[in-house]
Amino acid sequence: MGNIDLQEKISILSGAAKYDASCATSGSSGFNNSGKNGTPKFGNTLPMGVCHSWTQDGRCVSLLKVLYSNVCKFDCAYCVNRASADVKRASFTVDELVELTCEFYRRNYIEGLFLSSGIFADPDIVMEKMIETSKTLRTEKGFCGYIHLKLIPGTGDKMIREAGKWADRLSVNIELPTEKSLLSLAPEKNKKDIIGAMNDFSEISIETENEKQKSKFLPQGKTLSPWFAPAGQSTQLIVGATGENDKQIINLTSSLYNKFFLKRVYYSAFIHPGSYIQNKTLIDPRLPETIGPPLVREHRLYQADWLLRFYHFSAGEILTEEQPFLDAHLDPKTVWALNNLDFFPIEINRADYETLLRIPGIGAKTARRIIENRRSRTLTLENLYRIGAALKRARYFITAKGAYIERPDDPFRIRRLLSDTDRAGLQLPLFDF
Repeated sequence: MGNIDLQEKISILSGAAKYDASCATSGSSGFNNSGKNGTPKFGNTLPMGVCHSWTQDGRCVSLLKVLYSNVCKFDCAYCVNRASADVKRASFTVDELVELTCEFYRRNYIEGLFLSSGIFADPDIVMEKMIETSKTLRTEKGFCGYIHLKLIPGTGDKMIREAGKWADRLSVNIELPTEKSLLSLAPEKNKKDIIGAMNDFSEISIETENEKQKSKFLPQGKTLSPWFAPAGQSTQLIVGATGENDKQIINLTSSLYNKFFLKRVYYSAFIHPGSYIQNKTLIDPRLPETIGPPLVREHRLYQADWLLRFYHFSAGEILTEEQPFLDAHLDPKTVWALNNLDFFPIEINRADYETLLRIPGIGAKTARRIIENRRSRTLTLENLYRIGAALKRARYFITAKGAYIERPDDPFRIRRLLSDTDRAGLQLPLFDF
């Protein structure tokens, strides 16, 4: 790797980490011009490696998102850091990464660390370096910020337990939806190892929770209360690199939530390596030819995921054998409603919470407000608008005191009016749909 200074390492290893979607990111390119009359500029909107992640309560948290190393012995076809890729390689030392995290924190660039790595050695050795980094931050530097560590598939139970002592969240990327796809594009990876790590985490988490419950009955001043990754675990699926349909992806997602109590499944639209490789002869022939990343498909999968986690839909209600792909022009909740018009209209003054969640344009927050407000009065359609319902969608599926805004008598017309075929951009709402 030669002599690489710290600044270049940050550039290489933060750039190599950006393809991991397991923490939602955004950023700004910054304002590069001097102020009026040549006034020197100040401030930095996006130091290298800083990304933004959102908490469950909507708070934005800045994280240092880097790889420990982009040296990797695996040759996954879709990965920019794969063994055969002609990219510059670099690795941090534990001390460098610890000091970098502390320095960024002191400068108020970040509130936490998201750390992954290429698999440059045996999984336990790679994991040991990342654990040492987080442990040093906690025990020697007194760092109390958020830490997210990526588990390396194949790492042992002992290492997972140790990682959970020092990290708020752990994750292991399943990457591709089926074992067949893994064998095709990432033959060195083993689905059994990935699922095994998820299962180990789940079992340790349950064990830890049981220990916490026991500690409540200990004499005052004594406690067991072990710490183990209290923010849970997450994973990532690449969308569009292989031929699976959305039904297979959503079924897998539902299974992961139910079996391993995952906090989040992230979806990453496949970016063809041709986007960043100059030498086209290095592009793996196993990869599909694509015009661009399937961003609309990724967006619809996030909406379907929301239905699973917060709207109490089952995977079988969202997609069927006859309809295995999500609609590109309508959100999945509206599609379900149009396919089940006999369920509507819903009288908002009588419907229970679960029924209100089924109405397009009424989200979880609005449903709670409806129930709270109708305790003291009978709601009208005007009240519903003030509460926050998106009546552009809800209007076809509700009544208030028996009154319609518009009867759902023509599903084809409703579909045409609600379709986003002609909308520019991808800034579609993820909430209250």
